[in-house]
Amino acid sequence: MCGAPDVVQPWMRRAARDSEACLWHVSIVGGARRRGCAAAGVPVCVSGRLGHNAGMAESLRGKLILASPVLRDPNFVRTVVLIAEHTDEGAMGLVLNRPAGSTVGEAVPDLSWLAGDTEPVYVGGPVAETAVIVLAEFDRPELAGALVEEDLGFIGADADDPDRLDGAIRRARVFAGHAGWGPGQLEDELAEEAWIVEPPTREEIFTADPTDLWAAVLRRKGHRYALLATMPPDPSLN
Repeated sequence: MCGAPDVVQPWMRRAARDSEACLWHVSIVGGARRRGCAAAGVPVCVSGRLGHNAGMAESLRGKLILASPVLRDPNFVRTVVLIAEHTDEGAMGLVLNRPAGSTVGEAVPDLSWLAGDTEPVYVGGPVAETAVIVLAEFDRPELAGALVEEDLGFIGADADDPDRLDGAIRRARVFAGHAGWGPGQLEDELAEEAWIVEPPTREEIFTADPTDLWAAVLRRKGHRYALLATMPPDPSLN
């Protein structure tokens, strides 16, 4: 199933190997934290502009995928995932609507200047659950560690360096972990209608109401999807 922790795609290994960045590691339960370099193969350390897909009919990079009712994996029920990379070698994304029990100030206070002390750390997915990724809008995208869109991407090893990034960031969100798919895995799930694809608005990516995000995107998509948004989490209770 998508997000299996033992799935490490070749493009992920290259990204981790090529990056010079060290990663933040946190416990989003107890607030314990340490900083250290990720082990080779942990697919959260990326550099440069994320690669374009050369062999697939359509890459979903930059799109949202919403869990459909047929997807019962508890890691992804009613999730909204931003796809940050999607190539023949796999896909990587961030769950946007799973705030954790810890705030940025509690878990990674050195990143509070980016996202604010009281903002939650978000559970980005079940892969590398203690490795922190910072997604941001950039006024100076040349300072991004990796870009998903022209002004949206990831902050690199200088996330705790306010001086270097002064004036470069419009807003940022902190995630622990991410979602990952092996080669062809996301395509298979799409064929099984496990996911609903929709282009995002920027306000949805940085939503102030994550608990309503799944339903809100479906309502915006309209037609039968708006009706789907009214379904209870357990259809048997309807």
